[in-house]
Amino acid sequence: MEKFFKLQENKTNVRTEVIAGVTTFMTMAYIIFVNPNILSATGMDKGAVMTATILAAGLTTILMGLLTNYPFALASGMGLNAFFAFTVAMRFGWQAALGAVFISGVVFLILAVTGAIGFIDRAVPTSLKRAVAAGIGIFIAFIGLQNAGIIVENEVPGLTVKLGDLTSPGPLLAIIGIVIIAILMARKVRGAILIGILLTTIVGFFVMGNPLPADLGSIFGKPESIAPILLKLDLKAALSIPIFIIFSFVFVDVFDTMGTLLGTGARAGFLDEKGNLPRVNKAMLADSIGTMGGALLGTSTVTTYVESTAGISEGGRTGLTSVVTGLLFFLALFIAPLAGLIPAEATAPALVIVGVLMVGAVVKIDFEDFTEAFPAFLTIIFMPLAFSIADGIAVGFIAYPIVKLIAGRSKEVHWLVYVLAAVSVVHFIFY
Repeated sequence: MEKFFKLQENKTNVRTEVIAGVTTFMTMAYIIFVNPNILSATGMDKGAVMTATILAAGLTTILMGLLTNYPFALASGMGLNAFFAFTVAMRFGWQAALGAVFISGVVFLILAVTGAIGFIDRAVPTSLKRAVAAGIGIFIAFIGLQNAGIIVENEVPGLTVKLGDLTSPGPLLAIIGIVIIAILMARKVRGAILIGILLTTIVGFFVMGNPLPADLGSIFGKPESIAPILLKLDLKAALSIPIFIIFSFVFVDVFDTMGTLLGTGARAGFLDEKGNLPRVNKAMLADSIGTMGGALLGTSTVTTYVESTAGISEGGRTGLTSVVTGLLFFLALFIAPLAGLIPAEATAPALVIVGVLMVGAVVKIDFEDFTEAFPAFLTIIFMPLAFSIADGIAVGFIAYPIVKLIAGRSKEVHWLVYVLAAVSVVHFIFY
C-alpha cells in the first residue's frame, strides 16, 4: 500500500487517508437519494437508478484513485442529471438520453486522450464557463422548488408559475428541510446535505403523516435489481438528438471537471509552478470512462465532485482516499430500502442548497465589462426560463462574439467561439 500510493512521499498515512475518504463520502452521499428522485421522473425505475448511481460512483471513484493517485471522488453530476431528465429524457425518452450520455463520454474520452481539452479550455471565455455554472445552479434550485410544491404552475392565463400553498404538508416539509440544511451548512457540519435529508425524512413521518418503520432493520437489505435500466441505452435514437444537446453534455462535463480538478488540486497543493495539475489527462480519462460506464449502468453523466475538497481538508492526499470513498459507496448498496422512505420533499431542499453553491460562480464574472456581462447574463437567465441548459449555453455562445464585434473587440474572440456560435444558430433553426 505504501509503495503503490506513496503515502510517505505525500506526507500522509493510512489513518489520515481513511478519515479523508469517509469525510468525502459523507459530503456527497446525498446523491444516492437525490439522483433516483430526479431520474425516476422520466419513467426510469427508482430502485434500479439508485443501484446504478451507487455502482457508478463506487467504481469510478476507485478507478480515479488507482489511475491517478489523487483523492478525487466522482458520481452522477448535479445539474447534469436535471438536464438529462427534464430537457433530454422528457423529449426523447430516457433510453435515448442514456445513449446521448454515452456518446458524450466517448467524445470526452477522445478529447482527454488527444489532449484537446486544454485547447478548448483556453478558447472558451472564462465568463461563459462561470455563467454556465451559475445558470445550472438557478436551474436546479428552480426544479427543487417545483418538486417541493413551493413553486407551482399558475392557472392564470399569461402567467407561468406562482407560489404554492406553503401551509400544506409537502411544501412545509421542504421548507423545514431547507432550513435544516442551511443551518448545518452555516455551522460547517460535515455531510450537512446528507444529514439534512435524513432529518427531514424523520420530520416527514410527522408532518406528512407517513407511518414510522416498524423495524429499523427494515431499512437494510439487498440492492434493488439494476436489470430494468442496465444496458438499455439507445444509441440509434441518441443519434437523432440535436448535436448541440450532445455538445452541452460534453461542455458542462468537461468544464465542470476541469474547474473541480484545478480548484481541489490547488487546495491540496497539487498544482505545479505554472498552475497546471500533473496527470490531469489521466484524471480526465477516469472521468470520461465514468460517464460511459454510468450510461451503460443506467445513470446520468458521472463527473468529479467538488465535495472532494472535504476529504482533502482532512488531510487526504492520495488515491487511497478515493478507494475508501468508493468502498463506502458499495456498502451503501445495502441501505437501498431506505430510499423508499425518503419523500421528494426531503431531497428537494438538497437541490436548492446545491443551487446556492453553484450560483456563487457569478461573483467572478466581470459585470463592469458589458461585453462579458451581457452574454453571461443571457446564459444564466435562459437556462431556468427556457428550462434548458443547452439553450442557455447556445444563447451565450451566440451573444458573446456579436457583442464583442459591435464593441470593436473582435480580437478577443477565439475562432472556435465563432464556430460554436454558428453551431448554436443551427441548433435554434432546426431544433
